[in-house]
Amino acid sequence: MKITWLGHAAFRLETAKSTILIDPFFTGNPGFEGNDRKDVVKGVTHILLTHGHADHIGDTAAIAKETGAVVLCNYDLGMWLSHHQGVEKLETGNTGGTISLGDFSATFVNAFHSSAQITENGVSHSLGSANGLMLHFDDEPGVLHMGDTDIFSDMALINELHRPEIGIVPIGDRFTMGGAVAALACRRYFSFAKVLPCHYGTFPILDQTADAFLEGMEEDAKNVAVPKSGESVTV
Repeated sequence: MKITWLGHAAFRLETAKSTILIDPFFTGNPGFEGNDRKDVVKGVTHILLTHGHADHIGDTAAIAKETGAVVLCNYDLGMWLSHHQGVEKLETGNTGGTISLGDFSATFVNAFHSSAQITENGVSHSLGSANGLMLHFDDEPGVLHMGDTDIFSDMALINELHRPEIGIVPIGDRFTMGGAVAALACRRYFSFAKVLPCHYGTFPILDQTADAFLEGMEEDAKNVAVPKSGESVTV
């Protein structure tokens, strides 16, 4: 599997049969600058969303229309995307549910975060739960994209149920756990063979580097990959 970081929490995963975008926040994302959007969306079969904030929904509707990709998200967010964004190909679920998508399945797991859109008059409208996404592949290692979250003790249960080998972990602080806490979550609750940090460096109010995370990982830092935006890791 080839995993490409596209800035913030956005990733492209490529297997033999599927090309997946997770949280494709491209327009307005400083971390996406320098990437070729046409190349990034080429061949996309699925778009997976962890929750309803604008910096995660991003370009979903436009990419879905361009590519015909199936969009997977929680039910509330899916109905909003259908009625307000014109997204047609939807697979929706909710926390604990698993959906089969060809050569992989996606399970909605817990994340400690919010999920909403803010209207022009400043009112927050809920778009269902925030989730992490656990991806099980037929012939590839399991991938957990934690979404936006803080540490929580039931991460141990997620690991017991799913045994993810690859972890995509938010580390930027302020809106998610910071690097030191994210490292504690990885080391205490998971046994990742490879970890990719995300949700940092995008905006000035977030931590700008992965240094605190790497320091907190201690001897497990050898399992951490810190690609630049647009760079890929093969697992």
